[in-house]
Amino acid sequence: VQLQASGGGLVQAGGSLRLSCAASGNVFSLDRMGWYRQAPGKQRDLVAIIGRDGRTNYAGSAKDRFTISRDNAKNTVYLQMDSLKPEDTAVYYCNVAGLRLGRPYDYWGQGTLVTVSS
Repeated sequence: VQLQASGGGLVQAGGSLRLSCAASGNVFSLDRMGWYRQAPGKQRDLVAIIGRDGRTNYAGSAKDRFTISRDNAKNTVYLQMDSLKPEDTAVYYCNVAGLRLGRPYDYWGQGTLVTVSS
């Protein structure tokens, strides 16, 4: 499974961006899809995840400003980011994980840079 993330860029504080991540290759029924981010000098942290049934979970910093969604037919996960702040600046990585035939899988995209200027 390959993950291709897109949609990052430079935006002013208060602006919006929409990230997309499409899965390709030997794609099957993907379980959990999510977004993580890593700021310079910091560890990679969860932003939001969404299950195949649409259930979501957000990190505190993303609640009320970010919205995660997915299109199962397109094997794509999205992250709508509104009211962006300079502290949201990071490389954003998409991830898919779950179980297939009883074996765990965990794939990462290459990351897309989001820069929020003050």
